[in-house]
Amino acid sequence: MVTAAEIEALFDDEPKSLDSSLYSPLEKVAVWFAVGVFATVSFGLIFANDFFWTEGLKPIVWDPIVKDAGTAGDAGYSPENTALYATTVLLCVVVLQAVFRKLNLPADDRMMYALIAWVVLAPVLRVLEDSDFFNSDVDWLLISPIIHIHLAIWLVATAIISHKLAAKWDNSTDDNDREKSRTVLFITLGLLLFLHWSLLYQPSYVSHPDINMVWIVLSFPVALYCLFYLIIRTADWPALTRGLISFGSATSVLGLFHWFQFIASPWQQESGRVVESQPLWPALLVLGLPALVCVYLYRYGKDDARHMKLTDYQPGVLPHGISLKSWEEAGDKVAQHPVEQLSRRALMANPMVLAMVFGQLCDGFATMVGIDLFGYGEKHPVSDAVIQFGIGLAESMGIDPLMESNNPPGAWLFAIVKAFLVAAIVWLFVEMRVERRQMHLRMLIVLAVLIVGLAPGLRDIGRLTLDV
Repeated sequence: MVTAAEIEALFDDEPKSLDSSLYSPLEKVAVWFAVGVFATVSFGLIFANDFFWTEGLKPIVWDPIVKDAGTAGDAGYSPENTALYATTVLLCVVVLQAVFRKLNLPADDRMMYALIAWVVLAPVLRVLEDSDFFNSDVDWLLISPIIHIHLAIWLVATAIISHKLAAKWDNSTDDNDREKSRTVLFITLGLLLFLHWSLLYQPSYVSHPDINMVWIVLSFPVALYCLFYLIIRTADWPALTRGLISFGSATSVLGLFHWFQFIASPWQQESGRVVESQPLWPALLVLGLPALVCVYLYRYGKDDARHMKLTDYQPGVLPHGISLKSWEEAGDKVAQHPVEQLSRRALMANPMVLAMVFGQLCDGFATMVGIDLFGYGEKHPVSDAVIQFGIGLAESMGIDPLMESNNPPGAWLFAIVKAFLVAAIVWLFVEMRVERRQMHLRMLIVLAVLIVGLAPGLRDIGRLTLDV
């Protein structure tokens, strides 16, 4: 039986992977390109405002945001801003993963859980904006893509505050140090939670003077309890990820209680519409089916994931110093290494894969239910093209519109495409191996997939549940 150490010894004379503290040539190009774009746009807005703003960014980016925030609501995406957003996300992934690695930020499962909490927060706030809860002074902050920049500021602030104030006690097992860490985080993040409530929620209450306030009154105390509970439960986590998951979850709970208030006593929307009833079964369907798939995947891979944890290796991540090229060229020589033996199944139970599977299936099922049964529309041009093709197939088969929809069903095809996409994602991640320096890249790719999958899926569920 060959040991992992003996297998790794085969690579002693092979070229080592690039040190994590160094930028690769591609990363250098991406960083300088991002700096160049930022400088060009900044100077352009100052010295050539008509070209860069009036004829450029304003009609492509800003006008849809203003329309979405107004009474017209829910402005669609154009091919131009879709391409712009996709390119920006791709560039941000490449640049930020290099910066995060340079800063030695965590890229483990705990950080993934923390980031998922923030991904959930975005649709929680976005659905409240869809319900016209927020007043006109702040609602534009909750429109895509501004909402992601807005929440990124909160995320960075939370991370910096948590790390600066409590990181010095991270590795301590002393009870007094743990109590200090817990107290500092709770007081500081509690004040930050109050600031979040004061800036976003409190100014909007005057716009809805006639609603029942039971759930709203409960929202902040429950969110504060959630903050305290998670700080207690994550005592062994680094302060940075501990603060992120606690604050992200608490703010999500704060928003969800405002959802509950809308369900209990809907307020009048800007269009003058007052919701009379909200169907709850779509949420059960759209959340339940992806959950069942994720439960199956988790059970399939949990044993290998536990064994992997005992070996001190991470699923899909090569041992320290070994390059991906050398590992792939080794072929069968590494077949008995824990990374090869256990990674495939272990990744099935990994939060990265489970979150992507859940998010993409949520998006697919929610879109199908919302469009085919309740008559909602699709904003994204690529997705809409798939749906229109599905409508054409339904029309050719003589299928009539269902329930509240005015068109024959077509989003079922989008759901099928999403299902195949999920299968491709799972296959890619279980087969993919990354160097240790690429862990941040893998994590941010997952985050990007969640932003375009889980976030819109949860927003669709929220809109269906609140009927907004």
